[in-house]
Formats: sequence, C-alpha cells, structure tokens
Amino acid sequence: MTSRSIPEPTLKRLAGYLRCLNEIDPPDLEFIASEELGRRTQCPAELVRRDLSYFGEFGRRGVGYNVALLRQTIAKILHLNQRQNVILVGAGNLGRALVAYPGWHQYNLVIVAAFDTDPARIGEEIGGVRVEDASRLSERVDELGARMAILTVPAQAAQPAADQLIAAGIKGILNFAPTPLEAPRSVVVRNVSVITEMAALSYLTSEGA
Repeated sequence: MTSRSIPEPTLKRLAGYLRCLNEIDPPDLEFIASEELGRRTQCPAELVRRDLSYFGEFGRRGVGYNVALLRQTIAKILHLNQRQNVILVGAGNLGRALVAYPGWHQYNLVIVAAFDTDPARIGEEIGGVRVEDASRLSERVDELGARMAILTVPAQAAQPAADQLIAAGIKGILNFAPTPLEAPRSVVVRNVSVITEMAALSYLTSEGA
C-alpha cells in the first residue's frame, strides 16, 4: 500500500502513533499493547489494531507490539525513516518559531534553508539556518534536495510564493498563510489555520453551545 492510498484518517492516526512511540524509551517499555497505545493516542484499541493490520502483523498475542520495531515500521510507512530536507519561506515570527522547534529531528525532518524577501532579514541566522534571498529559491531547491516546503508568508504573498515553489519542483507545501492555494494535482497542499481552529474552539467552549 502506498502512502497516497492510505485513508486520510488512518494517515493522521499513524502520525499520532509515531509521535507517541517517539516519546517512549524502549528500556522502560519494550512492548506496548493496543489498549495502551490507544489510551495514549485517544483511539479505541480496535481501531489501533485495524490501522496497523493494513500493513501486516506486528503484535504478539498477550504481549503487544515491540515499541522499537513498530516505531521503525510506521516511520518507514510514512517515509520518515530517512532524512527529509525541508525549506521554509517566510522568516517572520511564525517562521522563526518553526525553525527553532526542537522536535523535527525525531522525525528525520530537517529545515535546511529559510527564504524571505525582506532585506533586513536576509543574511540572518535562525537556529543555525541562514535566511536567504527568496529570489534564489528556484536554484536552491534542487541544490538542497528538498521536496517539501513550509509557507509562512502574508496572504497576498502566498500564491506567488507557492507558484515559485511549484516551479522549482517542490511536491508538498504546508501552508500557514491565511488563504487557500491553487496547485496542480501533483502537488500536495496542507493548510494550517490557527484562527479557524480557535474560532471552532470559541464556539464549542461558549455557554449554551
């Protein structure tokens, strides 16, 4: 089964299982039961077993799943078993925070370069990553061997930046800009909207909702 054929809900849960397994120190917990993995990820044990059964049998009846082996298997399924170079476009406050996030390495994700159009930002270093001129993005993507990009630019700059990324060969964009992007079917765009989530949370936590 390819990653494109994995159902979307299953794909998200696999990422959740991997996050959980990355937080476990194998000497402390060598095996984990589906019930425990489900409890830690807030998924029914039956759903955990069904998700993992897509890819073969990993567990031992009465013992559970070997933590190290399951972690390696899920990482391989998600293509996170080897280094993935990522670029960031938009070195403002959000972009800087994302570059500084210490958890990327657990998933073999490495932000190798940041780009911006602001002359005041170009040449700065953020967490060891130098901010480069966005005009060089097209030539640098191939040099950096990146297939994925994080977009943290203002709404009006998002589509031109996305077009530039797509023309340079980027195949996946994590879009934090508050606007939808147009992209060919061959390019995967994931939109992240903090405001949308907060608006939903506001409604759900209001009295009488």
